[in-house]
Amino acid sequence: MYRIMIVEDDEVIGAAIGRHLESWGMETYTVRDFRRVAEEFLAWKPHLVLMDLSLPFFNGYHWCQEIRKVSRVPIIFISSAADNMNIVMAMNVGGDDFVVKPFSLEVLTAKVQAVLRRTYDFGGPAETLEHMGAVLDLDAGSLYVDGERLELTKNEYRILKTLMENKGKTVSREALMNRLWETDSYVDDNTLTVNVTRLRKKLSEAGLTDFIITKKGLGYRIERE
Repeated sequence: MYRIMIVEDDEVIGAAIGRHLESWGMETYTVRDFRRVAEEFLAWKPHLVLMDLSLPFFNGYHWCQEIRKVSRVPIIFISSAADNMNIVMAMNVGGDDFVVKPFSLEVLTAKVQAVLRRTYDFGGPAETLEHMGAVLDLDAGSLYVDGERLELTKNEYRILKTLMENKGKTVSREALMNRLWETDSYVDDNTLTVNVTRLRKKLSEAGLTDFIITKKGLGYRIERE
């Protein structure tokens, strides 16, 4: 079942959209706190976002850009401001389509279904690994913590990806070095230690202390939540 997140401050319109999409077998969620749209997005993990342009606190462009920092999930803008400048701006910040208010619920649903088919029938959604508020975007090769992007080197990214893929299991130092060698990056025992130490420091500075645990004589581990 596809999950649709509705970011619309008009409760009547939001409720009507939700009811109609649910009648077509979709699951919907309507944002209530317009100061925490990105946080609610990360918590609910929708397959598609319907985004109004005019919102309290920050407009739809802002939230589209925030979501694009962590996800490629399709975003359809809905707005009565249908001049060319707004439509172009919506596409430039990462929107996938633009529906003009007032609109037919049938037309909106058809557009939602079309975007879902294009996104998930051909190629699938962006892949991510998540743990303790950290989101590793496997397509972009980026790490995000609470919506903020953390800069990682290629080796740091590959180490973290390996550990997150094996969450709850201890990964030996030899296995980590072998994984890096497979990507044409020669790493010796001392270099691995330096990379893990640097990665831990970055995670700790982002508030993720004890994210990577050392199992003495065995290797490294990320515990299950």
